Amino acid sequence: QIDKRHESKDSIFFRDGVRRIDFVLSYVDDLNKEWEKKLERRKEFESNLQKAGLELETEDKKESEDGKIFFVKIHAPWEVLITYAEVLNIKVPIRENDIPPMVENPLDCVLLPFRLPEKVMHPEPDYFTAPFSKDKQELYLINDESTFFSPSMRNRIVNYILTRCPYGTEEGKKKFGIKRLLNNGTYTAAYPLHDCQYWKKASDPNCDSERYTLYMEWARFLRFYKEQPLDLIRKYYGEKIGIYFAWLGFYTEMLFLAAVVGLICFLYGLFTMDENMSSKEICDPSIGGEIIMCPLCDRDCEYWRLNTTCESSQYSHLFDNVATLFFAIFMGIWVTLFLEFWKRRQARLKYQWDLVDFEEEQQQLQLRPEYEAKCTQKKRNPVTQEMEPYLPLTSQAVRFCVSGATVLFWVSLIIASMIAVIVYRLAVYAAFASLMENTQTLQPISGLLTPQLATSVTASCLNFVIIMILNFFYERIAIWITDMEIPRTHMEYENRLTMKMFLFQFVNYYSSCFYVAFFKGKFVGYPGAYTYMFNRWRNEECDPAGCLIELTTQLTIVMAGKQIWGNIQEAIVPWICNWWGRRKARNNPENLYSRWEQDHDLQSFGALGLFYEYLEMVIQFGFITLFVASFPLAPLLALMNNILEIRVDSWKLTTQYRRPVAAKAHSIGVWQEILNGMAILSVVTNAFIVAFTSDMIPRLVYYYAYSENEDSPMSGYINNSLSVFLISDFPERNEPKENPENFVICRYRDYRYPPDHEKRYLHSMQFWHILAAKLAFIIIMEHVVFIVKFFVAWMIPDVPADVKAKIKREKYLTQKILHEYELEKLKERLCQGDKRATEKEFIATEGRMELSRAM
Repeated sequence: QIDKRHESKDSIFFRDGVRRIDFVLSYVDDLNKEWEKKLERRKEFESNLQKAGLELETEDKKESEDGKIFFVKIHAPWEVLITYAEVLNIKVPIRENDIPPMVENPLDCVLLPFRLPEKVMHPEPDYFTAPFSKDKQELYLINDESTFFSPSMRNRIVNYILTRCPYGTEEGKKKFGIKRLLNNGTYTAAYPLHDCQYWKKASDPNCDSERYTLYMEWARFLRFYKEQPLDLIRKYYGEKIGIYFAWLGFYTEMLFLAAVVGLICFLYGLFTMDENMSSKEICDPSIGGEIIMCPLCDRDCEYWRLNTTCESSQYSHLFDNVATLFFAIFMGIWVTLFLEFWKRRQARLKYQWDLVDFEEEQQQLQLRPEYEAKCTQKKRNPVTQEMEPYLPLTSQAVRFCVSGATVLFWVSLIIASMIAVIVYRLAVYAAFASLMENTQTLQPISGLLTPQLATSVTASCLNFVIIMILNFFYERIAIWITDMEIPRTHMEYENRLTMKMFLFQFVNYYSSCFYVAFFKGKFVGYPGAYTYMFNRWRNEECDPAGCLIELTTQLTIVMAGKQIWGNIQEAIVPWICNWWGRRKARNNPENLYSRWEQDHDLQSFGALGLFYEYLEMVIQFGFITLFVASFPLAPLLALMNNILEIRVDSWKLTTQYRRPVAAKAHSIGVWQEILNGMAILSVVTNAFIVAFTSDMIPRLVYYYAYSENEDSPMSGYINNSLSVFLISDFPERNEPKENPENFVICRYRDYRYPPDHEKRYLHSMQFWHILAAKLAFIIIMEHVVFIVKFFVAWMIPDVPADVKAKIKREKYLTQKILHEYELEKLKERLCQGDKRATEKEFIATEGRMELSRAM
């Protein structure tokens, strides 16, 4: 049936063109066995919504594009809005802000190309605000009742009613909330509407077309160099999404500094590559060419010459040089600056967005509908003295035990998969080693592609695939066990899920890097007494140039792979789903493709949409802090990814997803604590990487204590770092099958006494000198960085002085306005001869004004 009305259905109003659509519910009338039960629930639910004061209008399925879906449009009238604005403690304007703006920045003219128009950056004037009260309506700046509450405030209020509206009693339990109705299929979707199509302004002059503005000024990649319109994002999507983009933008700005310093350190390594004495000696045919190395695996591998690792030793100098040490210390301080300056930025946003008195907003502290539904026992709340549901301690303990055991099992599963990858490395390593030495087919690349590197690259790729598979399953398990725990509030639910997911992701993404950084090549033994894993596979050795280049490879593959996969998942998957869903609608005239249907065909952002965005960025933060000593280019990779990430996130939110329900948040929540923990851990890991994974300390010990050549102190280092083994001492298990050139001795990477020494093959004194130097370096570096970190944190106040002053000024003026209003009311009542308005009341109100001035 064609719509009989001639006006466009691309509208955000009811059929009367006056009442705004604040929310839409959709359902399909499928005639299955549950049909009658669903119909009954819907009738009861919609009847209760109307009793709560909401106005409904239903679009018949004949009107819908596919002829199957019913749409229920919901409008919240003024009376409902003001009632729930008071319940939700929503702050509304009482007077325009008269505090003069900040002094202009002298760099403003330089930053002009990065600025957005003033109307986009600040879509509405700054006001002094106060919590809404029905009794004081004349106090607020109510010019027009239909626009006084912004669409995001309106959809928040309607969502609050929807989540708590009952729909009947089943199995003796009272059932309520739209979430349950969505889960049991009574409704198929519930969402607020976007205000227009993203690619063109709305034809209705009463519509602000904020979605179009956001798309044009923010969500297109060509605007990547522009600042973000945070006030408009907050106005359209709510504070919770606003603060995520503020944090992501700030993190990206701070990465710029780290990326520049990292690039300088990398270039230093590149330009000093030819001066590196170690790789010169390895590549020299008369030195490296004459050093015969012990076989890399038992039986099948042959003896090999050190100069075959020439190229890999040159490349390892790119990341293993003095600049690496400087960069590790710099990043320890950068992390502190980032976290401290973010606290200041957050404090400024808190003031600008009226979140100063918002502790854990009532909506967050209020019980989750699922908690109320599942907890049948009640007890008295000591604060409110009201009866409320609670979960008995025994039930909580059982649920926590099951939850803890599940998390432990999955973490064990990751560790088991990591051991499997290590076994793969050991098994394949022997194959690569014998293959690369016995065949001429790999000759052209064997110089760069050593057995160690070939194993590392393939193992890293395999590890990345396993990480992604485990992630896919664990995400579902984590949500299931958090639901099973029945957290009391929304805040509690998010925090518990965050900790579970982060713990898992931390072990999943970083365990392989920890293995290469701190375990690989450390427990090898020596020729004739090698250590074996499960008594079968010989432990891996590091490349003669060190293990750092392998850690770099591992980090690059996992980090870059994760970022590429993340962007494909975030942008391309929703786009394909939406294209598939909309393919039929494209045949219809545009004015018959209604606004609620257009939004229905988009993807749902979901309650955990933002959670996954934070998780992705925090895991990336770990890569650029925990292992940055091995890869100075990591911040540059992260910066390039984040410039893209901001635009991909904004594009998908504006164009591919339904409008999320606005929610408040005054900070990034538990993620702040996680970032603080990682910042402290990063100092320790980087100190250990420089000490144990890189060759920095052995080289310095040789330079100062063992060098015999004053003109070239580092010459002879390679010979000094390799111990001697007598081939005739090989047990049968280790001895190569062939020795065509009849070598007598071979060399291996360690500090042990030679075979003719009385302490043959025991660790030499130089080994203990180096170990002592490594431990001393770790202690010194950690203490220096921690002292600087804590000093910087102490020096930088969390709240800027001007923001503190503004908060005090606003509190004083707001109290003054409220008290003046009360005085006026009292005077009116006195004039009218109201006996209740006594002189005492009048004096008390004036006293409160004096007190607020003094404060």
